[in-house]
Amino acid sequence: MTKFPAMPGYYKFLFLYLEPLSTFCPTIVVKFYGANHLHHTLIPTITEPILSKLDPRTEMAIWQLANSYFLLCLISSLMFRAVRDALPHDPAAQERIIGATLMSLVTADTLHMIHSWFGLPADVRYNPWCWNTMTHGNVTFCILLFLSRMAWFLGIGRQRYYYGHRDASMKAK
Repeated sequence: MTKFPAMPGYYKFLFLYLEPLSTFCPTIVVKFYGANHLHHTLIPTITEPILSKLDPRTEMAIWQLANSYFLLCLISSLMFRAVRDALPHDPAAQERIIGATLMSLVTADTLHMIHSWFGLPADVRYNPWCWNTMTHGNVTFCILLFLSRMAWFLGIGRQRYYYGHRDASMKAK
């Protein structure tokens, strides 16, 4: 197995396997169940029936959302593996590239979580016990990803090779 010192254990499992799988799922839902099914799950409801047909703009937006999830899947799955395979003996370079990607994803996670949470009706927003899988994915899982990415930057549970080293930051200038 190729060495991947910049992303050990928990981080490897989360960012190389669990996150790509979780971001691939909405793509599968749209492909096999239709855009109306994903549209219906965006806000948890028991009483509202699933619409049989969405207007073309909404259907296009749902397909674009599914493609965005798929893009996140590809970034997590392919990009991190490419860094691992191309730079197996350069953990500082691995960490710089992964860090740049994780910072982009931290920003996306934060905005996605905030917009998802504020988009919920007030009675649902403050009642996570009534949330469905999609809402927990958009809010709860994004919080987990955000905290895990920040822990990675802080070096929790891993050795740091670039971030947190004064000499490395001086070399970059």
